[in-house]
Amino acid sequence: MIKAPPATQALPADTDQMLVERTVAGDQKAFELLVMKYQRRIERLIGRMVRDSDLVEDIAQETFIRAYRALAQFRGEAQFYTWLYRIAVNTAKKALGDLKRDPLVSESALRGGDEEDETSSVENELTTAETPETLLAAKEIAAAVNAAMEALPDELRQAVTLREIEGLSYEEIATVMDCPIGTVRSRIFRARESISAKVKPMLENQSGKRW
Repeated sequence: MIKAPPATQALPADTDQMLVERTVAGDQKAFELLVMKYQRRIERLIGRMVRDSDLVEDIAQETFIRAYRALAQFRGEAQFYTWLYRIAVNTAKKALGDLKRDPLVSESALRGGDEEDETSSVENELTTAETPETLLAAKEIAAAVNAAMEALPDELRQAVTLREIEGLSYEEIATVMDCPIGTVRSRIFRARESISAKVKPMLENQSGKRW
């Protein structure tokens, strides 16, 4: 019997192919390990797309069901997580199309559910001296970054999320989004410009304050 690794222990990427092969051979535990490894990242990605926290878990579950059913077709031509992200993106798009709605950003979606997301990263970078004033400033700017991302068109938000939050390469994003690398670069550039335009005035105002 395979023992699941501790939550703090990450499975290396080169084990993915091995786990895929073992799953296809009938080892259910192997697929459970893949789910453990990528569930939070998939839910975070979906949360950025659907903007409705109530739907995230259902869509993530459907993503893994689809991946499991299609696993025999995975040939290793791309990284497993790239293949899985593409399934997640398509599943989320289908869910939104079926529901025919685009819900408002929920409070939990703005907060995010992962201590490693970009909100906490911004707070950690800005909070050099943890006074109430600097903490408040960091939270305001982090909220502004989130709001700016949520205001982006879907394709720009997806591209910048995959790049800046999930850390995928341009080539991997092109695979996930099924578009040329040049299009990916353009979308990320436009997304960064839009976010910067909204956040830069806040940064300038904060730097001009005396605490």
